[in-house]
Amino acid sequence: NCLVQIQSQTLSHIIWLERQFFSGFKISSNIFRTLPPSENPDFDPEEDEPTLEASWPHIQLVYEFLLRFLESPDFQPSIAKRHIDQKFVQQLLELFDSEDPRERDFLKTVLHRIYGKFLGLRAFIRKQINNIFLRFIYETEHFNGVAELLEILGSIINGFALPLKAEHKQFLLKVLIPMHTAKGLEIKYCEIEEILDVIEPTQFKKIQDPLFKQIAKCVSSSHFQIAERALYFWNNEYILGLIEENVDTILPIMFGNLYKISKEHWNPTIVALVYNVLKTLMEMNGKLFDELTSTYKAERQRYTFPMCLQTCA
Repeated sequence: NCLVQIQSQTLSHIIWLERQFFSGFKISSNIFRTLPPSENPDFDPEEDEPTLEASWPHIQLVYEFLLRFLESPDFQPSIAKRHIDQKFVQQLLELFDSEDPRERDFLKTVLHRIYGKFLGLRAFIRKQINNIFLRFIYETEHFNGVAELLEILGSIINGFALPLKAEHKQFLLKVLIPMHTAKGLEIKYCEIEEILDVIEPTQFKKIQDPLFKQIAKCVSSSHFQIAERALYFWNNEYILGLIEENVDTILPIMFGNLYKISKEHWNPTIVALVYNVLKTLMEMNGKLFDELTSTYKAERQRYTFPMCLQTCA
């Protein structure tokens, strides 16, 4: 009887705390709000100075209380679910578009805790993140919280059981991979190197043609950071081994662009990197390298000689 009484008192206390927290403290009305329009329509959270939330000292306290509530050893999702429901999660996700990185950081932790404790909300959270990404890809191409949501997804995906469900495979094919086509995302979001680090040589052979045609385009970019990032593939020992095994295919794809860049690129750092890559490729297959050099020079001469005659005339 004493044990039952203690349990009853504890439960009553938890329910009282939950009511005080959500009703008395008015958490929803303190953090959920319409975000102001950005002063910079092209705002990039990775590059630009953000417009910080003026009322952050007040809002921060609310987030801290919410986190302590979620992390409390006495927290019971079965009681809190009357407040932390789909509507609550939806409003929380909308705040990820805040320009203030401090708020997005708190939101990331809060959403992660909710995902861990509310099993019934997991599918809904994944679906709503899915919708945010689809809008980002096909409509707005702008959402400040993309990096934070991707970070949360990284943790979620690590917990997926094998074999993967059809839902998760579809998410990869229809959402995560198309994320790389968005103009607003920089090359650093591309995981090509991470994929190549674990790819089997037989699989590499299947993708090497389109892959190195794309890398050749990136290397030729006038944006030096894109060119630099593409050239760094040659610093990876495993990728270098794959290139060497398939140099007869890869060298003809890359040669023309690399040779042209070595003579014409405006950035001296890129030119130096290209020389190193050309040297590496020459060491892999000197005969093919010499043949391509002769062919390239002959073609250039055939093209430039008539141009010179036209100019002189």
